[in-house]
Formats: sequence, structure tokens, C-alpha cells
Amino acid sequence: MRMLEGIPVSEYAKRREKLLRSLKGSVGIVFGGDHAPPLRGDWDPDFNFLYLTGILDEVGAMVFFDPTAPDPDKRVVLMLRPPNPEMDIWDGFREPLGKELREKTGFTSVMRVQMLPRLMTEAARRTKSLACLHPLAPYTAPVSRDYEMFQKVAARIPGCGIEDKSDLLTQMRQVKSPAEIKQIRAAIAATKVGIERLWSGLKPGVSERTLHQELIRGFEEAGSKRVAFDPIVGSGANAVVLHYKQNDMPTKDGDLMVLDCGASINGYAADITRAFPVNGKFSDRQREVFNAVLKAQEAAIRAVKPGARMMDADKAARRVLEKAGFGDFMPHGIGHHLGLETHDPGLYHEELKPGMVVTIEPGAYLPDEGIGVRIEDDILVTKTGNENLSKSVKKSAAEMERVGRS
Repeated sequence: MRMLEGIPVSEYAKRREKLLRSLKGSVGIVFGGDHAPPLRGDWDPDFNFLYLTGILDEVGAMVFFDPTAPDPDKRVVLMLRPPNPEMDIWDGFREPLGKELREKTGFTSVMRVQMLPRLMTEAARRTKSLACLHPLAPYTAPVSRDYEMFQKVAARIPGCGIEDKSDLLTQMRQVKSPAEIKQIRAAIAATKVGIERLWSGLKPGVSERTLHQELIRGFEEAGSKRVAFDPIVGSGANAVVLHYKQNDMPTKDGDLMVLDCGASINGYAADITRAFPVNGKFSDRQREVFNAVLKAQEAAIRAVKPGARMMDADKAARRVLEKAGFGDFMPHGIGHHLGLETHDPGLYHEELKPGMVVTIEPGAYLPDEGIGVRIEDDILVTKTGNENLSKSVKKSAAEMERVGRS
């Protein structure tokens, strides 16, 4: 069993205890996911499961919460699928149940998934209350897995109700612990190394793919084992495509480049965007757009503080862009929460709290002129305001011209 590094096992146990209390007697379950391991890349567990356990590679695992179980040791149970020697030879041999596994995971009780029907039935009969913890699905998608299970359980137990408590884990994940913030800082540091390595190879005519590869090498040199998301290395007309991923065109003299990237360290993401001239010199028009976006970002960052909302930061940025004449050229929101996921759970209208980490990334995109600018930093909400965690990554107009001449 592989587990995330950087977060102590005791912290995962505290998260589970907090969730158990928040259930207020209702039964809950969080699934780790049971899709097949991919042929390319790592298998990723459900992020809520990962947040509660740190377990990376137990396909089909789940955490069962029964706050009123008569035995206190059985109120939070890690459930694992049984070993299968013929299958494990393909994907790795798995550890037996026992003291060593309990100590490694921090669970007082570890069982096989075959026990779930009996545990669930007993708990549902006792509590008559089942709580959905996974995000609820829109009507166009399949129902969440816990709701699907609970419908079957409730159909067999008279008087058993189903509650929506899917916001509990979202709220917990939004406020980062010191250990989580440490991992995000490390991911930002690794991202900076990659960006500066890309800048060292920047010149007209070099391929976006070559720069992409240099970026990844920098991440790896700094200790990152994977990217937080597929990087965007877009120059010229590609810089106005918000989710450009091909990264395979040659750069040209006079192009602006948008670089949107993030390394991952111990499961936590960074997300930084910079815009710069490939030849080391902004045109007058490029500089005009760049300065407007930078001022919009500065205004939005000032708006990030406890009690404010992301929508407040969004409005602050748009006021600047509108005054500069670019109000119709930012089709996306101002940013998002950051953590285990690059787009961590969080809503625009919710108040920001100390410990939250958000991105602030205004942009302006002018397809007819082939000019795209986006500037993004990772911002920690503090008790008195905010801290720009990625401020060490150059971003002023003068600095962006220097990287094009390095």
C-alpha cells in the first residue's frame, strides 16, 4: 500500500474524527473508486477518499462511518477488497490485515468489503439516517455512488431517510492545514524551477514542445513526480486558446506566450501562469494588454481576505479591465481553490477563510490580434489579509522582457 508523503497519519485520523462528529449520528461512506488501473499514468483515487486516508493505490477501498456503533473502534472502518493472487501479480501484492496495516494507515479497524452489507444494514436499522458525502450529480449524470447504495438500503429498511451532507468534506478540504500549505509551497517552488528552465531556452523559432519538455525536466529536478495538470505552452494565436494543450508549434519573432503550469508535490498542486514576449520585447499593443491584466490581478489580489468572496475579487479585476477597454475579453472567472486538486472544491459566493488557498488569474484574449495574456498566482488567505505564495516567480513587464533575452 502506497500513501501520500508529507501529511502525518495522525492528521488523517483527525480529519476522519471531525467528519464523524459532523455526521451527527448519520451513517456515511466514502468510496475510493474501483475503475481499472490505466495503461498510462497513475491510478487516482477519489480525492475525498485521498483526503481522509492518504491511500493512493487501493482500488475498491472505502471508509465507512457509523457514529453510533456500540463499539467505538468500529465507528470509522477502512474497508479493503480481498487479496487476489492472480490479479495482484499484475498490479502489485497487497498487505494482509493486521496490526502493521492499522498502524500504517491510522485506522483502529480494517475489514474486507464483504462485511459492508452486514455493517450497513445494522447501522441503517439503528440510526434510520444515511448521509450522502460524495458530490451530488446533475440530473444528466449517473447518481453518486453513495446515493445509489443508500436508495437500495432505504428501500429495504422502513423509515430510513437519506440526507445531503455532501458539503461537509468540501468545507473541510477548503481550509488547509499547515502541513498542506507546506506541500503547496513545495509544489510552487518546483514549478518555479520548471518555469525558469523553460525561460532559459526561450527564443524565436524554438518549438513549444521543446519548451514543454524543459519545463517538465525542471519540475522533476525539483522533486516533482508528476504534473498537477497538463501544461499550456501557447504562443501567438495559441495564447488565446484557454485550454490549449497541443504545445507543438514553433514560436515566432513577435509572439507573446502564455505559460500555464503547475508541479505536484506529495499530491498537492501549484498553478501559475505567466505571459511574456518570445523575443524579449513587448510591442506597444502587447504591453498595453499586459499592463491592464497585471493591474487587474493586483486589484483582485487586494480583494482576497477573510470574509470576502471570490466573486468580489472577480469584480475588482473586471472593473480594471473594463476601464482599460478589455472588459469583454475575459471569458473565465477570476480563479479557483487550490489543493489536492488543481481545481479544488469551492464556490464563488462563499466567504473566504484563513487557510484557504485560491488562484487569482485574470486574462484578456484578443483573437483578431493574436494577443493573449493571463497572469496567475497562488494566494493564501491569512488572518489579516493574504500572502502571495508564488510572488517569487517573476511577472512584471520589465522582468518578462528580460526572460526573453536570457
